[in-house]
Amino acid sequence: MKTLRTVDLTFGSVFVCLMAVGANITVWLPFLALPIGGTAVPLSLQTFFAIIAGLMLGKKRGSIAMVTYILVGLAGVPVFAQMKAGPMQLISPTGGFIISFIGVAFVAGWIAEQSRKPSTPVYSIAALAGLAINYGAGVTYMYMAMNTWLELDISYLAAWTSMLPFLIKDAGLTCLAALFTVNLIKRLPSTNHSAARTL
Repeated sequence: MKTLRTVDLTFGSVFVCLMAVGANITVWLPFLALPIGGTAVPLSLQTFFAIIAGLMLGKKRGSIAMVTYILVGLAGVPVFAQMKAGPMQLISPTGGFIISFIGVAFVAGWIAEQSRKPSTPVYSIAALAGLAINYGAGVTYMYMAMNTWLELDISYLAAWTSMLPFLIKDAGLTCLAALFTVNLIKRLPSTNHSAARTL
């Protein structure tokens, strides 16, 4: 991969910041919790921004931005949900979701790069694929964590059921991410995924 340009580092840094904000938006704005099925679901925007990172920056730059975000959190900067940081966050039941953001950006970016120009159908497929990676890895990791080192007896179906309100919320945001990114890239051609192929 060629040396990252200043603009690449700038856009990557922006998404690191957006991921931190997206993880903690309800810390500053607690009213942004969606009532779904009798429970309040915090409006986390991490999956939303990870998908956009892949769509806008491409698979390489997008995934590098997610790796950087995770490394910043591991170094002790409180960028994870609820203003938390440190290696223990990856061992927690939700650690799989954090790790999956790398795959989310990579897969979404790879699919988007198959299109010569921004396309709502292609970007929607890319965004939904990213969502599938996020929840496939995240829920599976959570199930394994609960049944091993946390010693909690929970079925795989129960693990998925517990995440259903969050999945509904993120599915809606995923569709919004695809529509938003298509329109944004048309206005910012320098960020188009075609440039990512030059890396």
